[in-house]
Amino acid sequence: MQPVRPGTRLILDAQVRRFHGDRILLGGAPLRLLRLSPAGAGYLRGWLAGKPVGDDQGEQRLARRLIDAGLAHPRPVGGRYSATDVTLVVPVKDDAEGAAAVVNAVGNVADRIVVDDGSAVPLPSAAVRHERPRGPAAARNAGWRLARTELVAFLDADTRPAADWLDAVLPHFDDPCVAAVAPRVRSLPGEGGIARYEEDRSSLDMGAEPGRVQPLSRIGYVPSAALVVRRSALAAVGGFDEDLRYGEDVDFVWRLIDAGYTVRYEPASTVAHLPRPDVRSWLRQRFDYGTSAAPLAQRHPGRLTCAQLTLSSALEWGLAASGFAPAAAAVALVDATRTAARLRRRGIPGDESWRLVLGGSAATGGMLAAAVRRGWWPLAVVTRRGRRVLLASLLPCLLEAAKHPKSVRWAALRIADDIAYGVGVWVGCLRYRTPDPLLPRRYRFSPRTF
Repeated sequence: MQPVRPGTRLILDAQVRRFHGDRILLGGAPLRLLRLSPAGAGYLRGWLAGKPVGDDQGEQRLARRLIDAGLAHPRPVGGRYSATDVTLVVPVKDDAEGAAAVVNAVGNVADRIVVDDGSAVPLPSAAVRHERPRGPAAARNAGWRLARTELVAFLDADTRPAADWLDAVLPHFDDPCVAAVAPRVRSLPGEGGIARYEEDRSSLDMGAEPGRVQPLSRIGYVPSAALVVRRSALAAVGGFDEDLRYGEDVDFVWRLIDAGYTVRYEPASTVAHLPRPDVRSWLRQRFDYGTSAAPLAQRHPGRLTCAQLTLSSALEWGLAASGFAPAAAAVALVDATRTAARLRRRGIPGDESWRLVLGGSAATGGMLAAAVRRGWWPLAVVTRRGRRVLLASLLPCLLEAAKHPKSVRWAALRIADDIAYGVGVWVGCLRYRTPDPLLPRRYRFSPRTF
């Protein structure tokens, strides 16, 4: 276990719950219950008060355990790396103006490498040109292989980095376990319906909270539209898979994790992204993203799933969808009572146990509604009851639109987003002859104690 560097500051993950004077922590991905000694609880209180990790080895080991479990996140400052340790790589096709804007926006990096991926009009500023389009994976590979610095920053031509975007990213690389760090990618504000929708729901925006990237977790992947990576880690895993036209960034990040590296998401750093100019191109993008699910599922079995369900929740929601509401309610009550009791035995107070159980049930309902909208709707429309379930699955979208509040067009785009992505998933499954992205995955609710 690599100790945490002294001087590192920590914050708890936003979803972590603390009990019994900070002696019990519940959170992380997968869900973990951690029991701390009195000394460990004292360290934790000091970190939360702003005290950095000290020189004590026990303190450093505890900090590492919390970070690796996703219960806490480092807030490093300073560090040995600067922009002069970074090479910028910009893959581009038919967007000379965008590539120039990105190159000009980046500060004093060591080098700037533009890779022209078969543009109709060759880019004179490109260091590499592909005579025919080979895809973003091949373009990024061609760029980073020319780099001579320790770090490589990938920025797409339709991004616009903030002037200080590297300041919050580079200190993370003082941790030798960290191979890649992704900033927050936010859609640029605009007047059109697509621009306003993307401000709220961009698939590239992983949210406002930092975290460790882990499959099947709150931050299951990060996009390579903006990503800083160690060149040695790129070489170790062979870079991006050039056989993937879409989803190559998800595959790359997961292969880094499988190789034992840590990938972090740092929203204190921001990069703007230009939204698609019209509905048609935006829907096409969402469809294309959906087609990547099948090849990713074949490369990473068990990591692409439409829903994660316990046996009891599958029975509960299956009965409800079949019209057996009283039986579904009975199963839900029994399961909730048992789960709350198990949490209480592990030291979670009774009211908090029920809050966790009810919140988990609501999250499962929302996840299943999304699965119906994205993947299962072709099966649902063939029966009257299925069509009712499909209509019910739209309710979360409508509630979300009404809560903020949003326009009717926003709500329509929210629904179209899921449907377009889902059509892409079906096309990919048929093309690659695998149903895996459309199948739910069994999940055992059992907070791991360590």
